Amino acid sequence: MSLVMQALDYKARITKAVPPGSSFTPLMTLYLTDNTTPDEVYQAKEAGIVAFKLYPAGATTNSDSGVTDISKCVPALQAMADAGVLLLVHGEVTDPDVDMFDREAVFIETKLKPLLDRVPNLKVVMEHITTADAASFVASAPSNVAATITPQHMLLNRNALFVKGLRPHNYCLPILKRERHREAMAAAATSGSKKFFLGTDSAPHAVHTKEAACGCAGIFSAPIALALYATAFEQAGALDKLEAFTPFNGADFYGLPRNSGKLTPVKEE
Repeated sequence: MSLVMQALDYKARITKAVPPGSSFTPLMTLYLTDNTTPDEVYQAKEAGIVAFKLYPAGATTNSDSGVTDISKCVPALQAMADAGVLLLVHGEVTDPDVDMFDREAVFIETKLKPLLDRVPNLKVVMEHITTADAASFVASAPSNVAATITPQHMLLNRNALFVKGLRPHNYCLPILKRERHREAMAAAATSGSKKFFLGTDSAPHAVHTKEAACGCAGIFSAPIALALYATAFEQAGALDKLEAFTPFNGADFYGLPRNSGKLTPVKEE
C-alpha cells in the first residue's frame, strides 16, 4: 500500500474484523516508493497514518516495488520530517557484490548516515537490527533515531540455520549473524536504553513455501514472542527491563499513549 486511500480501506477491513469488545487499534503505515510525493505524506499525516516503510527494492519478501535510490525520496522524506511522520527502515543494501552478512553495516555507512545528514530531524526506526554495528550506531545517534530488535536475533546466531542440516524455519531477513552480533542484540535490548524496543518481524508462511528449494524468508514468532523475549531477558539477568522494552519505549518514540493493560508472564518448569 503506497497511497492513503489504500491504507484507509485496509484499516476499515481490519476494524470490521476486530471482535466485539476488543480494544485493538491498527496503526497504519505506507510503503515508500521512488514516486512518493510530499503531498501524499501530508495527506497521510492528516489521515492518522503513523509512518512510511522503506524497503530497498529486493531486500526482503514482497519488496520488489521498494526504493531503488534513496535520493529520489528526499522531498518526501523532508515532508515526513516536517509533518512528524516516522520512517521505518529495513536497513540492508541489495548490491549482489556485498556479502549477505555485511549488508546491514554497509547500509548504515552508505545509505542511512548520508540520508540523516540531508534530513537530520527525520524520525527513523531501524527495524529488526541484527549487528553490533547497528546497535552502536543507534546508541550514539541523536534522539530521533531508534531501533527494534526481534526475539530471534536475541536468541539465535547463524549456526541455527545449519545445525544437523538446513533449518528453513530459522531463515529470515535480515539473516541471523555471528554470535558476537547476537550478544550485541541482547545487550542493546536489555540495556535500559529507550532507543531500543520490541519489534518481532513475525512473518508467517505456509509450510510448503518454507520447506522448499527456494524457501521464503521469515520467522513466525507472534504466538510465543513475549515468552521468547522473557526468556532472552531472563538469560541476561534483566527481567526488570522487559516492561520498558515491550510496551513503553516504542509508544514513547512514536508519540503514542502507552497501553494501559497488563500482561503477567508466568514461568513454568
